[in-house]
Amino acid sequence: MYQMKTHPILLFVSFIIVLTFSSFTDNGINDDKKFVVVLDAGHGGKDSGNTGNGYLEKDIALKVVLAVGKELEKNPDIKVVYTRKTDKFIDLFVRGKIANKAKADLFVSVHCNAHGSSAHGTETFVLGTHRNETNFEVAKKENSVIFMEDDYEKNYEGFDPNSPESVMSILLSQEEYLDQSILLASLIQDKFTNTLKRKNRGVKQAGFIVLHQTVMPSVLVEMGFLTYKQEGAYLNSKRGQQEIAQSIIDAVLEYKRSIDKNVDHFEVVEHTESTPEAISSDITFKVQIAASSKSLETKPYNFKGLNQISKIKEGSLYKYFYGQSSNYNDAQQFETEARNKGYGSCFIVAFKNGKKIALVDALKSTAN
Repeated sequence: MYQMKTHPILLFVSFIIVLTFSSFTDNGINDDKKFVVVLDAGHGGKDSGNTGNGYLEKDIALKVVLAVGKELEKNPDIKVVYTRKTDKFIDLFVRGKIANKAKADLFVSVHCNAHGSSAHGTETFVLGTHRNETNFEVAKKENSVIFMEDDYEKNYEGFDPNSPESVMSILLSQEEYLDQSILLASLIQDKFTNTLKRKNRGVKQAGFIVLHQTVMPSVLVEMGFLTYKQEGAYLNSKRGQQEIAQSIIDAVLEYKRSIDKNVDHFEVVEHTESTPEAISSDITFKVQIAASSKSLETKPYNFKGLNQISKIKEGSLYKYFYGQSSNYNDAQQFETEARNKGYGSCFIVAFKNGKKIALVDALKSTAN
């Protein structure tokens, strides 16, 4: 994987103070009111994962996951569920079923990276459009596990990890949870970067089938590259695994605290600010750049010089958008501009007659 520009995670995290509350439904709250975290150690059994420098990804991922779970289980308000606790092969779709059955509040999948270059550092993924060929290659490598599964064509309804078009078809299933997923991913990267002083490759979006299977905020953590000698040795060491585990623990607990602090104030009130330009189409695209519990003036000085800012209030959370167009190509340009201004985790959203709709539905009904 080629070296990527790092994202300003701290700024993004500080701006997302509270979460959207769409996940607080019957599917997001378990019977005993505990906060359920599903921990997924990547690979296992006949699937060793990558074996850079002779290390085994499946073993390292499992050790880190067990360390995270052991600590989280000490919290009486948290219930931990594992997709595997031993060296066992688990189908990707089964991992998602485990999380969904547990009515999990979070799903965290843990992996190690690999590349033929000197690439190194940590990155955390959420489900979304792969921004470039590099992200697609990472997802393709992890998704290829399905070929080891029995009846994979039936279980994944013809999904092809090698096809960008096939990957695109799954990307928007978690749109409802994207804000929460990005927040957790940002917190994890923050701990890796500022506490452990690891190289920050950022929060990214790509089409991981294991994340697609879940119906809750979900992230996939790439702890580092086994193929980079120094980093591989660190990941394979007891010290490295404990430090990485502690970073994930701290991020999950911080995420939970942000929910605990704000869930009592849940209220759904929505409005959209009008923008100067009228759009002829009933479908418009905008770029969500941030969310906050504070209502900020939509002035350029509050948004790194960007104008054409609008906002929507959902519950106690204000969501801020850059640009507006009925043309998807224009929206992609807005997204590029926002990223160049430092909004590294921004993403395109769609509206129909002023109401937010799934991006995939908007693209189906427009010629853009």
